Amino acid sequence: MAMKIKNISGSGIFNLYRSKHYQFVPKHEPCNPDSVSLLQEFFNKYSEVFVLTGAGVSTESGLPDYRSKDVGLYDRSPNRPVLYKDFVSKIEVRKRYWARNFAGWKLFSSTQPNEVHKFLSLWEQKESLHWLVTQNVDRLHHKAGSQNVTELHGTSYLVKCLSCSNLFSRNLFQVILRELNPDFNVESTEIAPDADVHLNPELTKSFNVPDCEKCGGILKPDVVFFGENVPKEKVFELYEKVEKSDAVLVLGSSLEVVYSGYRFVLMASELKKCIGIINIGPTRADKLATFKITARCGDILPKIKL
Repeated sequence: MAMKIKNISGSGIFNLYRSKHYQFVPKHEPCNPDSVSLLQEFFNKYSEVFVLTGAGVSTESGLPDYRSKDVGLYDRSPNRPVLYKDFVSKIEVRKRYWARNFAGWKLFSSTQPNEVHKFLSLWEQKESLHWLVTQNVDRLHHKAGSQNVTELHGTSYLVKCLSCSNLFSRNLFQVILRELNPDFNVESTEIAPDADVHLNPELTKSFNVPDCEKCGGILKPDVVFFGENVPKEKVFELYEKVEKSDAVLVLGSSLEVVYSGYRFVLMASELKKCIGIINIGPTRADKLATFKITARCGDILPKIKL
């Protein structure tokens, strides 16, 4: 199958109706029949596919990404992700982080899988999806029923101690924080990619944050913060998954900001594997791609027959 096609996209900008689920999807072009045919050919040929998903998949569930023009968090809010070194070294940063996360948790945790998550879960059941890796921390793939999933940057749904092996549910931690802060009646109407919403700094100064009940260590979401590295053992395990796959498919990720996802596409290129990309905007790996489809993932994947 000849698939050396660099970019297929529709004609004319399609501004998706801004419902509560699609308000964070960037302006984009609709997919066209040629795009569907190309992708169907890919699905018909490859049976051991390594899939990498990014924030562009979760925007269709109503979760914003960070950098998309007009709809990304950075264009709409002064809030910025906390740095790992600041979180571990400054109690005031931990207070600020957990207060904001507490205020945003109800809305963040209520998000539900969209058609892309459901499609990938069904594809796994058909035993043609070799492994799914997500750069997202929202656990939406699990909610959709996917099992063979690696959360590259961890998950917001778990809390861990940085000093011992204590690991527990973020929902349980919400109850603990509520008990320690009975007068903190702030619930955000803003939603953020990791539940870290913007609050007036004055509201966070008196927020009570517990230490680990087992060892007194610092409690942190089981998420790779900015300035923190993905565990090496996780990276090596995923290298093996790439090697055992016969193709790679990138969905909703620019691969621009962090190296952690791009490294697997780079390895696939070195191994001469087929690389497909579906993303609304350009990506760091476009020059490595066997084919690139410029479209919304939820616009094209449901059209594919498994």
